[in-house]
Amino acid sequence: MSDPKKVFRTDDLSRRVFLGAGGAALATSVWAGLSAQAQERVSSHDASNPGQENKALFEQNPNSNLPPETDNGAIGPIWYSFDLAHKRIQKGGWTHEVTQRELPPSTDLAGVNMRLTAGSFRELHWHTADEWAYMLYGSARVTVLNPDGTVFIDDVGKGDLWYFPAGLPHSIQGLGPDGCEFLLVFDEGHFSEDNTFLLSEWVAHTPPEVLEKNFGLSAEEIAKLPKDELYIFPADLPKSLAEDRAAVGGKAVQAQQQYTFKMAAMAPTQKTAGGEVRVVDSKNFPASRNIAAGLVTVKPGGMRELHWHPNASEWQFYLTGKGRMTVFMPTGRARTMDFNANDVGFVPAVAGHYVENTGDTDLIFLEMFKTHEFQDISLNNWIRRLPPQMITSHLNLNEATIRKIPSEKQEILIR
Repeated sequence: MSDPKKVFRTDDLSRRVFLGAGGAALATSVWAGLSAQAQERVSSHDASNPGQENKALFEQNPNSNLPPETDNGAIGPIWYSFDLAHKRIQKGGWTHEVTQRELPPSTDLAGVNMRLTAGSFRELHWHTADEWAYMLYGSARVTVLNPDGTVFIDDVGKGDLWYFPAGLPHSIQGLGPDGCEFLLVFDEGHFSEDNTFLLSEWVAHTPPEVLEKNFGLSAEEIAKLPKDELYIFPADLPKSLAEDRAAVGGKAVQAQQQYTFKMAAMAPTQKTAGGEVRVVDSKNFPASRNIAAGLVTVKPGGMRELHWHPNASEWQFYLTGKGRMTVFMPTGRARTMDFNANDVGFVPAVAGHYVENTGDTDLIFLEMFKTHEFQDISLNNWIRRLPPQMITSHLNLNEATIRKIPSEKQEILIR
């Protein structure tokens, strides 16, 4: 039998369940989200689990297994982890993804986490979705070709972004000493990294005589082309960035567009005692036409304030630390989940939420949106922009108390 002292916190002893719920219905209400509308208090014994239990998952998700009294109803999944996703491993690296298949409400965005060893390529390809990327580790060389024949070649390191518009052919190659790891985000919820247009597959599925005619090569030379996909594969390290740029034609063929951006190195968009936020969208990174993002750091004890986004749903990726988030939806529905490194969070468009640091180290996560402009609305800011009498009527707070609430958008709060 599970030890209730280890499983339940003292603030769990007053959790509520619906009257009349029996047997399976009671268990479902306890584990799926206890209702604040309930009438009957429960004890630790009522919610105890004497049977099977995935202790590791339980310990990582205490607010899912023992939800706050304020949770209510069902809002759909808001959590998944890359550690649960199938990992495709090849010589030269690996990849796995979290798409609408894993998070059904996420119709706008999908994510891929990929690793390339030094010298290895994600082969030359293109796809139907725009690609936004954040470098998690190491360094890489990226290329992208414009329709006018100009080419962009650059090196990226930890904390840098790139953005490749749909249909433009591109490549990624890991650099020394240990290659790279990165997060890719695509502006199609069902997008799969396995469903891309690969150079190797195109030549493998085109009649040899057509390839001879197109490339102006002999049959013997065409016979050397790949017969199957490469996808991720090892290769020699490239020459220097300057040498590669010169080798393709130098400034005469250099793209005017800037497809990379140093996100982690930029000055914070907003900084408070509780942390900081760096926002990148089409206003400071013009290439990023369809995806906006924030890199959020929340110090221990801090919280991303109660807010919502009026123009898009939110797809999150947690880099370090521990946090929890409650998502609020009509009518009175709310769900609280815990998040750790490598987890993905999801917030439906215009849904109220916060993200709280529940650990003893910085909580760092990315929040991404299918839109050209980052927008959020602060609950505090809204309250303070209304006549005090109006707020008193709604929240039963007097004017002196209302003035204690921060009047400006803080992004990150701490007490």
